Amino acid sequence: MKLRSVDRTISVQSSNIDLGAALPTHARQSILRVAGKYFGRLNAAAVHFTREGRTYRCTVNMQMGALRMRSAEANSPDIYAAFDAALEKVATQLRRTKRAVRDEKPERTDKDTTLHEAASVTKGDDHDASTP
Repeated sequence: MKLRSVDRTISVQSSNIDLGAALPTHARQSILRVAGKYFGRLNAAAVHFTREGRTYRCTVNMQMGALRMRSAEANSPDIYAAFDAALEKVATQLRRTKRAVRDEKPERTDKDTTLHEAASVTKGDDHDASTP
């Protein structure tokens, strides 16, 4: 995924903090990295920062493919640490969702049955050949 192609779907904003240029770029690249790692189809993402006394609060919302919105918050005295912690929480939710989707696949019993039959036939043939 190119950063420019999804630039409109990733919103990084704050109501009371000047974010500069580096923080939104870091946030967008990190979101794209997480999106590519887990499902690859990022529909929308939003990051919001607020100042609460001496700490920063970061809220990250991500929607991947047909999944429901994943959301997390984190507080830290460092604004980058607050973002990274919130994104890690969303990544954990996506990882668990991916595992649940993968585990819901039905097992191929016909494949296991075929392998077991082939193994028993091979063992039976070797046994019969050694018997006089």
